[in-house]
Amino acid sequence: MSGASALQGVRVIELASERCAFAGKLLADMGADVVLVEPPGGDPSRHYAPFAGDRPDPERSLYFWHYQTSKRGITLDLEKEPGRAILSRLIEAADLVLEAEPPGRLEALGLDGAARCESQPGLIWVSLTPFGQHGPRRDEQVTDLTLLAGGGPVWSCGYDDHSIPPVRGSGNQAYHIAGHYAVLSALTAYLHRLAGGEGQYVDLNMHAAANVTTEMASYHWLVQKGTVQRQTGRHAMETITMETQTECADGRHASTGVPPRTPREFQNLYEWIVELGYEEAFPESVFLKMGGERESIDLSQIGQDDEVTAMFAAGRDAMDFIARRVPAFDFFKGAQDRGMAVGVVYSPEEAFEDEHFQARGFPVEVEHPELGRTVTYPGAPYRFEKTPWRIQRRAPLLGEHTREVLREAGLDPEADEP
Repeated sequence: MSGASALQGVRVIELASERCAFAGKLLADMGADVVLVEPPGGDPSRHYAPFAGDRPDPERSLYFWHYQTSKRGITLDLEKEPGRAILSRLIEAADLVLEAEPPGRLEALGLDGAARCESQPGLIWVSLTPFGQHGPRRDEQVTDLTLLAGGGPVWSCGYDDHSIPPVRGSGNQAYHIAGHYAVLSALTAYLHRLAGGEGQYVDLNMHAAANVTTEMASYHWLVQKGTVQRQTGRHAMETITMETQTECADGRHASTGVPPRTPREFQNLYEWIVELGYEEAFPESVFLKMGGERESIDLSQIGQDDEVTAMFAAGRDAMDFIARRVPAFDFFKGAQDRGMAVGVVYSPEEAFEDEHFQARGFPVEVEHPELGRTVTYPGAPYRFEKTPWRIQRRAPLLGEHTREVLREAGLDPEADEP
């Protein structure tokens, strides 16, 4: 890809924390110059497994590698005055500060973000904390799990069998949710500044971010005091809906997704049934044909109009009927080819190898000079037409860019003790 990145020229200072690492990665991969500030011993996440080659080493953590792409790394001891002075100097030249420090810690060190925004009007400061900077819960300890559970998403995740506990979504989803809100807030503030406004201090409540990311659960409760129920592979709803996850002919599973809703979709599904030779084995195909011959279908009439109800039920049943009789991938590709959104249940390795992901360029090879080879990374979560996303470089080694960054700030790396 060629062309300037979306955030080229934007300077970011990120204080290392697993809670804001994803936000920093998104900004860095969009082209911002993100300087990751670690303590002298390194961020704790450098010790998170798994490790490249199964060899525990703070420079080989796959977890750390993933979250720190495209960043430059320095070390500063913020418990000492020289380190704080250097950080303050770096902030002077920054557009944005990103941090997830415990409430009160930076103020105690003389690095109050809100006060700094007042004295440096162009600065944008985004602070991620579990419950915000103020209020009775601000000092409560949390993990990704407790944020997801307390915020609500966990309640909606799991299986129809409610004797089984809810399921936490894997992959630090609470931190990711907060990270997305941090990036949205930072970019909104940056656009405001570009339009002639000043920078601003953003106090991001991670619990609240999780709570407004519960799909329908929160507003069902707020509006009508209704409690949604988790369901296997489909939306959590107050009432139990039809199952959508099916075991296919090869023993693998697929989600039958959204059933046909338009005449064209009913026609495509009917033709698929005929093509597979299942028209007689699936007598309800007459309703698929009927749906395909209509000019329009009003789904609001389900349960009131017998024909519409029968057509919709036939569409759902036909998807399940086909899925049970063909391999999972054949079902997935066949439905997609006919304009119907379904999904096959993949392992992470299979997702990387799938032709759709390959064609989209999702697997990305990143150079690791210290290993003498490239490593395959997950690629862009979105695509821009004019300003390409790219991983600029692998995660920094501990303190790798300290001297470089200090020189750029007009500091003498030899005289200034970080």
